[in-house]
Amino acid sequence: MTAFVTDLSGDFRHACAARIEGFLRTATFDRPTLVIDTDVVLQNFRALSQGLGDAHIHYAVKANPEPQVIEALVNAGSHFDAASRGEIELCLSQGARPEDISFGNTVKKPGDIAFAYNVGVTLFAADAEEELDKIAEHAPGAEVYIRLIVEASGADWPLTRKFGCAPDHAVALMDYALSLGLRPVGVSFHVGSQTRKAEMWAPVLDRIADVWRAARAEGHALDLLNIGGGFPAFYGEDIAAPAIYAAQVREMVAERFGDLARLMAEPGRGLVAEAGMIAAEVVLVSRKSPDDLHRWVYLDIGMFSGLAETMDEAIRYQFVTARDGERTGPCILAGPSCDSADVLYEKRMIDLPLGLKSGDRVFIRSCGAYTSSYSSVGFNGFPPLDVVVM
Repeated sequence: MTAFVTDLSGDFRHACAARIEGFLRTATFDRPTLVIDTDVVLQNFRALSQGLGDAHIHYAVKANPEPQVIEALVNAGSHFDAASRGEIELCLSQGARPEDISFGNTVKKPGDIAFAYNVGVTLFAADAEEELDKIAEHAPGAEVYIRLIVEASGADWPLTRKFGCAPDHAVALMDYALSLGLRPVGVSFHVGSQTRKAEMWAPVLDRIADVWRAARAEGHALDLLNIGGGFPAFYGEDIAAPAIYAAQVREMVAERFGDLARLMAEPGRGLVAEAGMIAAEVVLVSRKSPDDLHRWVYLDIGMFSGLAETMDEAIRYQFVTARDGERTGPCILAGPSCDSADVLYEKRMIDLPLGLKSGDRVFIRSCGAYTSSYSSVGFNGFPPLDVVVM
């Protein structure tokens, strides 16, 4: 398979960032607010669709469950990866068809399985015998795919250990699924969120292909490969344009699996991160003593109110202020809550203008993914992140 793709996302990225920033500079917010531009979501959807070719994109709803984002993607023809009953209900409420929704969480309550099955969802993920028992009881005859653990690929946010079975256990789970009257149709995996280079997929795909061949050799008529997410967003470090990146991944899949009856992908961050920007405010700038070399900048948004992905400083956001162009210096960036864990960047400090002071506005780029969905409700009495859709 040779993919011929074009991608003008660099110019589009700058134009969209300017559009969102322009809106933020003229708007007034009384609390940290995420502004989402659904045009950017749809541009990314089209770019990934172009690169992935015949794959069905199942948007990972957990990345940003804003109803208007879901509605826009429904109208664009997207499918959906749901992690809970609530996400299934959300997708259905915005017009998604149940047959276009997969229940991709491998840890599901029996009642939620029954709900999904009763509304028409027929595709479920599993990685353990007990999960298959639950699916067989509450969604008899359903299609299942087995999620596999893969080695860390160099992703900024690895997704190892918690989800998936050992690759050498996959065939046994497929055998067990068959004995329960289920239909084991394929496998899934996740290379890790924010896998910035497409070549990082290669060793993972090699291992998955080994499992695929072993399962087919044992008589399992697999026809579904779910390659999960991992498609990156721009946080300041160079990444390939979405269509180019997706085409490289699709090429590697074709080399290892040939023609596939069904190919799924579950992008989340790659669709919505660059579609959002957060308006925040400086609350305090201080030093711990007169001769302290470390300047602390506290924002009115922190780890518990939307910026959870700064945990271990994994995701490095970009910051825009009205003082850009002035002299800058490193600072420790922290949130407002009375919790010592609410420090965003300390090991690798952030360069911000030296003139920053309380009341200054700060815009945080590429915040459309995993911010509103991680925002706690009223921790320390601070209001949760507000959302505005352009």
